[in-house]
Amino acid sequence: MSLRQRDLFDDTSMSFGDHLEELRYYMIRALAGLFVVCIITLSFGNYMVAIVRSPIDKALMRHGLLEHKVDDVGTESFFERFEKWWNQPTEDEQEKQKNEMHARLNGERVEVEISTEDLLAALHQAIPDQFPGPPRKRVEKGTTDADEPAESVRLSLRAPEFSIFRDVVKNINRPVTLNVQEAFMTFVKVSVVSGLIFSSPWLFYNAWMFVAVGLYPHERKFVYVYGTMSLVLFLVGAIFCFYLVFPFVLDFLLAFNTWLGVQPQIRLSEWVSFAVFLPMMFGVSFQLPLVMVFLNRLGVFSEDVYRENRRIAILVISALSMLLTPSDPSSMLLMMFPLIFLYEFGIWLCKMNPNSNPFGEDAETDIDL
Repeated sequence: MSLRQRDLFDDTSMSFGDHLEELRYYMIRALAGLFVVCIITLSFGNYMVAIVRSPIDKALMRHGLLEHKVDDVGTESFFERFEKWWNQPTEDEQEKQKNEMHARLNGERVEVEISTEDLLAALHQAIPDQFPGPPRKRVEKGTTDADEPAESVRLSLRAPEFSIFRDVVKNINRPVTLNVQEAFMTFVKVSVVSGLIFSSPWLFYNAWMFVAVGLYPHERKFVYVYGTMSLVLFLVGAIFCFYLVFPFVLDFLLAFNTWLGVQPQIRLSEWVSFAVFLPMMFGVSFQLPLVMVFLNRLGVFSEDVYRENRRIAILVISALSMLLTPSDPSSMLLMMFPLIFLYEFGIWLCKMNPNSNPFGEDAETDIDL
């Protein structure tokens, strides 16, 4: 009996327990790498949160709901912040806190501009004996003094209410939290998701090291080609959504709030969930050509079937784009047109790789007796 392709397990004497030991080894390696990356992303989680917040901040600025992009995110790492919270403040830090509190109690200084006539009128009303009233208007040849630019003076005012007013205006349209632990839990969520993304190559590598032993060479070739293509398509879809689709979605939703006369209050945890969910949907939908190739290789659909049913496919893509993008028609088109292009790309891949059913008689694993 001769084999066209021998199973790699035939050359090994590993028992089922040995394979479980291999699985445990690669799982421990993968989890150790994930733990290390999550520690790093946790240390710089404040910057990760700022990146996730950037689309909504820019949209608020475009609609005049935010004066400027929030750039006062803490520059300290998580561990430096924890150490600062754990240790008692130094004398310099206590003195700085006292000065800040003293300045806040004294109020913030604000400069205002007032016309001299209004100033004289106010002083005359308060102390008429010391300050004469403002000069009367003169009418000469049909013109008045009102046609000439009025003189003005600048006054410096200070009051605690000015500081409160500035803080209210500054914070009114920032993302809010509705309970004490929400900011911390959102911080941890963003850090862990970032850790999963950055450590994904290491996780896939360890999973591949365990699985590749049981695959034939032609199967490993498929994993190399289509696995890499799948990762690239997912990243392209997610980045495309984050940087191109989000502006259209947020502009439409914020404009809808303005149309209804509603003041939006963005909740941080809900925005983070939305900012993770929609790019993930785009990344998954961009796997369309690989799904088409997979079904073609199994003999479910042929290249001709894909071509003949192109109109139905466009209709289905349009319906899915409408359901997956909760916004205006422009965002739906931003998903629909790339998917139509990817559908044509899937047809081209099927043409370049003709149908070869791995379970048919011509499979490479056939055995000659």
